[in-house]
Amino acid sequence: MYKHILFDLDGTLTDPKLGITNSIIFSLNKLNIDAPDNDELTHFIGPPLSESYESSYHLTGDRNHLAIDYYREYFADKGLYENKVYEGIEDLLKNLQEQGRQLFVATSKPVTFAETIIDHFNLGQYFDAIAGSELDGTRVHKDEVIKHVLDSYHLNAGDCLMIGDRKHDLIGARKNHMDAVGVLYGYGSLVELENEKPVKVVESVQELSDYLKTH
Repeated sequence: MYKHILFDLDGTLTDPKLGITNSIIFSLNKLNIDAPDNDELTHFIGPPLSESYESSYHLTGDRNHLAIDYYREYFADKGLYENKVYEGIEDLLKNLQEQGRQLFVATSKPVTFAETIIDHFNLGQYFDAIAGSELDGTRVHKDEVIKHVLDSYHLNAGDCLMIGDRKHDLIGARKNHMDAVGVLYGYGSLVELENEKPVKVVESVQELSDYLKTH
């Protein structure tokens, strides 16, 4: 069985759709860019913000940094609370902890925001550490976040499992020679996840729980 389990945050532990998309809309409006509705912005959930602003709205350089600043202005005040824990997640975390597993959050979100969200939902009791990016733009890629966890806690990658809903989670795990499970209840598609060859793709929190009972 895996001794150490790393969880992505957005789309894996919590459903952040409203808060993230509202923050995007706020930032685009501040930049005088026409914003679509929330449902058309879910592709922003998962990847680093700078990449999504560039690929979706061709924002580079100072405009990219300004978009992120506006995003954070809304997110820090309102967006991070426009969020909800997926049903069954807390029971899953409690069960894994009782089995003696060591649990970590590994997110591309700035760690200060991740810590606030985890504390807001009273999930901090289940995690040994919360790892994320820094506000200055360092450690934004998932492979860097995962490596930070491995190095900081002297973990053997072969004893670890990464769980996430987007390809970035699975790619990050593979770059660190770690197994990964993809979850379909988040924001990645089956094709996106299967293309990265995870050890398992699950459709629900319950299916994830069942898988981890024997792995």
